[in-house]
Amino acid sequence: MTFQEYRGIKAVSIARLSEHIGEEVLVQGWLYNKRGKGKLHFLQVRDGSGIVQVVASKNDLDEESFEACKDLTQESSLRVIGKPVADERAPSGVELQPTHIEIVSIAKDYPITKKEHGPGFLMEHRHLWLRSNKQMAVMRIRNELLKGVRDFFYERGFALMDSPIFTPNACEGTSTLFATKYFEDMAYLTQSGQLYAEASAMALGKVYCLGPTFRAEKSKTRRHLTEFWMVEPEAAFYDLDDVMQLAEDFLIYLAERCLERSRADLLILERDVAALEMAASGPYPRISYDEAADLILESGDETFKRGDDFGAPHETFLSERFDKPVMVHTWPAEIKAFYMKRDPDKPNYVKGVDVIARGAGEIIGGAQREDDLELLEQRIRDHDLPMEAFSWYLDLRRYGSVPHGGFGLGIERALSWISGVSHVRETIPFPRMLDRLHP
Repeated sequence: MTFQEYRGIKAVSIARLSEHIGEEVLVQGWLYNKRGKGKLHFLQVRDGSGIVQVVASKNDLDEESFEACKDLTQESSLRVIGKPVADERAPSGVELQPTHIEIVSIAKDYPITKKEHGPGFLMEHRHLWLRSNKQMAVMRIRNELLKGVRDFFYERGFALMDSPIFTPNACEGTSTLFATKYFEDMAYLTQSGQLYAEASAMALGKVYCLGPTFRAEKSKTRRHLTEFWMVEPEAAFYDLDDVMQLAEDFLIYLAERCLERSRADLLILERDVAALEMAASGPYPRISYDEAADLILESGDETFKRGDDFGAPHETFLSERFDKPVMVHTWPAEIKAFYMKRDPDKPNYVKGVDVIARGAGEIIGGAQREDDLELLEQRIRDHDLPMEAFSWYLDLRRYGSVPHGGFGLGIERALSWISGVSHVRETIPFPRMLDRLHP
């Protein structure tokens, strides 16, 4: 007999109980909450897939099982054998009527209770906070989001070609990179897999990489993590318009998927589903940097001047002007990376795009890449970067250069947008921030 079978009865997840109405099933999980006394106990049991109410009646249970209910403490683990019954009043649409309950382990005094806890306390107990209803909902949406990322690109002929996490040089300066000893050399934790994805695209045409990235900038905003996950598609023969269309299609796909498959979890998080449904349809508004700058300046914002990059307040202002994510394209070259292609009609601007979503800020940054060898060499010199460090990258322009482009989407910011969670620390299982390395 396996742990997925007990007394000859097969284990069923709480999320699938509605498929087994009237059947005898086994549920294995933890006590989330308990109320009642005398001859009736109402047990809220969770198993990670959901929460179900177990109505434990002295009349229906053997004496040992009923006595076990009295001893259960918050987060004690247990097995329940019983029959699911339909109940429209229950959040999951079912209740479980038990015939047998067995304690697996009695939990000691659980530190996270119904009383209000501050974020510092909850982050210090992140390993336990993950068990709360809203945190479980966020993680389930994250799981669906990541599966959606892979499905979207697989269905469109993009090959997964992951980039290395260790990189041999600091391509855009060392101030926001984590350095580490690499045997006898020095290495850096990657900020982006893009440059390597470009090389992969020259081999397979359409590729994407998905993995952890690291930023050493000393920021404490609700939109920043020092370790986060990023998906970065890159495609040969793509111009800026192709990149923007791919980004729009991608976000619509992810929003539609989560609305379809994670609606119950979105409701647990009290997400404005109607607003997300609006974002799950195109087209998205597209405005130039200059048009966006005009909007900010016309608002009377004295913290901004034309040519500046957008800060969080400016992104918030712009996102609230539209009911869908807004795509801001054609940026001043001085505030963008060296590898972005210049706009031939506006030589001081590059063919880049940022996608800004309400509540999350910039969730996508992308561009058409510079494909001309001599121009790219000049950009490297202009940025005072070591030419020898980019010899392999320049080879991509020496041997069969083509127009190409791509973007990066931060998983945590995208999840913040989809779920409505205001702080990215809640969108990753164990966040790493400027002041957080534990647990």
